[in-house]
Amino acid sequence: MSSTTGESIPVGTGHITCDLHSSTVVFSKLSSSYPLKLLSPRVAEHGVAIVYVMSYGGGLVGGDCMQLVVEVGKECKLLLLSQGSTKVFKTRAGNRASTRFRTSSQPTPSSLSLQAVTTQSMEVTIAPDSALFLLPDPVTCFRSASYTQAQTFHLAGSASIVLLDWVTSGRKSMDEEWDFLRYYSVNEVFVEGRRVARDVLLLDNSSYDTQTASESCLSNPTTRPPPRTLKNRLAPYSCYAMLLLYGPQTHGVVTDLQAKYRTISIFKRATPERFLWSLTPVDDGKGTVVRAAGVDTEDVKNWFKEVLRGLEAVVGINEYRKAFL
Repeated sequence: MSSTTGESIPVGTGHITCDLHSSTVVFSKLSSSYPLKLLSPRVAEHGVAIVYVMSYGGGLVGGDCMQLVVEVGKECKLLLLSQGSTKVFKTRAGNRASTRFRTSSQPTPSSLSLQAVTTQSMEVTIAPDSALFLLPDPVTCFRSASYTQAQTFHLAGSASIVLLDWVTSGRKSMDEEWDFLRYYSVNEVFVEGRRVARDVLLLDNSSYDTQTASESCLSNPTTRPPPRTLKNRLAPYSCYAMLLLYGPQTHGVVTDLQAKYRTISIFKRATPERFLWSLTPVDDGKGTVVRAAGVDTEDVKNWFKEVLRGLEAVVGINEYRKAFL
């Protein structure tokens, strides 16, 4: 366990609180405990801070549960980044230090099911004239993994947020494309207590049984076709992303995106494009949601790196580049 105050921290939790002193962002609280790890490098840009949100061992295992509270003080600009994709390893039975659910020496099947889910939650408060830039690498679920993520953001009226939430198909080299059990992500954004956006993504493979589906078709060919796997439904794309921008410090980027979107021509194609994206205004145009999908994750990453380049003027060139190394 680690803490700037030396206090004991509950397992799997973290807390970030920052405020502006003169032109420097200072952390009054930067604490975390296994399997969560928080690191903050020195930043030269005035009014800007970076925190890397990571996990020990390079990934999360079934049963891991992490909870992070973030408080961004007035006039601060905080970048939350990661070092590499958030890897979610396959589920496995057994107690772990970071498991919220405690069982007896003889766990029941239902308790094992609860343990198998990897969960992450984040509760963020963003003060007036401040901004949060949540730009992690994508989540990558391995075969049989089950992952749940819930992120809630509370903004003051003059606050800003850039939120990137994206997921990959898994390890192509291991033939694990969209072969995880379940991926669930929900993001909610509130401004002055009013919910302005709620985005939910559920990718569920857990109800699909290949053997049962095949036997059903063979025994009764006239029955309705069995449900398709995630791989069938999401092909040919291996990365899906959602980007939400809200607040005054995102206006430059949003203006550029709107101009770029107006140049798109819509027409039928014989084959799917390698990269797709859309733009949707939210809260009467005060915010913007971008959705993207790509055959290759690097295509998606490079596209976001380019369209968000206007943030260099907000957080600094060197600081922005750290988000898309």
